Amino acid sequence: MFEEQAAKKPQNIALISEQNKCTYMELNNRANQLARVLRDKGVGPGTIVGIMAERSIEMMFGIFGIMKAGAAYLPIDPHYPEQRKKYIFEDSGINILLTQKRFMENVEYNMEILDLEDKNLYTGDIENPKYMSKMEDAVYVIYTSGSTGNPKGVIIEHEALANRINWMQKEYMLMETDVILQKTPITFDVSVWELLWWSTQGATLAMLAPGGEKEPQKIIDAVYSNKVTIMHFVPSMLNTFFEYIETFSEEVDKLKSLAQIFTSGEELKIKQLKAFNNVLANRYNTRLINLYGPTEATIDVSYFNCLKEHNSHTIPIGKPIDNIKLYILDKDNNPKPIGAPGELCIAGVGLARGYLNRPKLTDEKFVDNPFTKGERMYRTGDMAKWNNEGNIEFLGRLDYQIKIRGNRIEIGEVESQLLEYEYIKDTVVVALDNENDNKYLCAYFVATTEVRLSEIREYLAQRLPDYMIPSYFVRLEKIPLTPNGKVNRSQLPKPNKNTNTQENFVEAKNTKEQALVNVWQEVLGIEKISVNDNFF
Repeated sequence: MFEEQAAKKPQNIALISEQNKCTYMELNNRANQLARVLRDKGVGPGTIVGIMAERSIEMMFGIFGIMKAGAAYLPIDPHYPEQRKKYIFEDSGINILLTQKRFMENVEYNMEILDLEDKNLYTGDIENPKYMSKMEDAVYVIYTSGSTGNPKGVIIEHEALANRINWMQKEYMLMETDVILQKTPITFDVSVWELLWWSTQGATLAMLAPGGEKEPQKIIDAVYSNKVTIMHFVPSMLNTFFEYIETFSEEVDKLKSLAQIFTSGEELKIKQLKAFNNVLANRYNTRLINLYGPTEATIDVSYFNCLKEHNSHTIPIGKPIDNIKLYILDKDNNPKPIGAPGELCIAGVGLARGYLNRPKLTDEKFVDNPFTKGERMYRTGDMAKWNNEGNIEFLGRLDYQIKIRGNRIEIGEVESQLLEYEYIKDTVVVALDNENDNKYLCAYFVATTEVRLSEIREYLAQRLPDYMIPSYFVRLEKIPLTPNGKVNRSQLPKPNKNTNTQENFVEAKNTKEQALVNVWQEVLGIEKISVNDNFF
């Protein structure tokens, strides 16, 4: 598909970086030359080539060159800790790594290393090499977090990726004049459609400067200077982005070229949709599309087109994309009725081949589809339900469903209620264990102004049963995020007896004690009381 566009529109701009531009013809020629270098080294279908590079035009030469050689590309973040990189190298068994010179210095890897910036890689035949890949061959391998503490590689095949790209084009119709902003780290599977979709339609990819995905102003400037029409946000990053625009409102006009924004990777919340409508939809009719999918099912498996007049308290993850089947099942694989929570399971052509060198884990997660003989089904571990409109609503991870004092609690429900509170902009609720191994809830949040714990508790008490109200509330300047834009739970500070005191909040063990605290605050006219067992 890319080669067809390169033949028909060779002078169309394919890539834009801060320093340079590249046409379809140039990208195709460089990828062809690199592909031949790789084939001469034994690369082809069934092999995996590592690529460890920062966002750049050379990075794109590498990805397209690997695919044209017939191999699967394996992205590795050059800023990963050495121990993690070493594990991925050894676990994947790659023999060739494409990288940039600055990441080769003073490091010894037990494989052949090619510098993507070496001009000698781009001197050979520029003709398209003969196709070697089949639909069932691997196209990329992405490592995701593993429950054992080591990451695991997910193998995606050409057929699954082609299905995902073709669906996106059919549903959202990319035009030759469109510009996609590439800002997602290539170790995150959302990057795959950013990296490839545009190339099948003669459109353009604008490449954000490395690290720019963490800086709202750089994103705004890139959208403005490149007339970007399509981009992606993880919901947590969407929060940060709109907070910045609220502070620097004069910047909003630089975003008027945006026609569509896709969001995925985390639950999209009503407050984020409202902020989107205020900043973009009401001004420029920008569309917001909520996508859902695990790495094991080729980026996304469901979609929901958000409307400005959305009036529900939750935002669904929607309906399945083409050639995907979604089930909500109990532990015995019985379908759950409308409104009843169950495990979300996936079948269809989007499923990964499995986990690299992990046959046992593959068999555990990719099971026989009980509804279609000879077909596989992936158990996501995510909890969801069908709503009355035929859309799926995401309810959180099965392992985020907890019991406290015998009461089952869905953490997502607590978070949703906190976000309805006027002064809370963002929140994450986690279950922690105290010194007696009893679980309790702790709410981390970002607020627009000073708020009192008694007011938050009173607010929640009107909406949630007592056992669902967090024991601790920790105010943060911002929710810590991973490089992929997801909540970094490991960086959330563990609360202690003084946590709420330090944040000008009051900790109380039940409503009776809370009432006593409220009286003392009123009598003494102070905002802060250090509360402990001796106080009562």
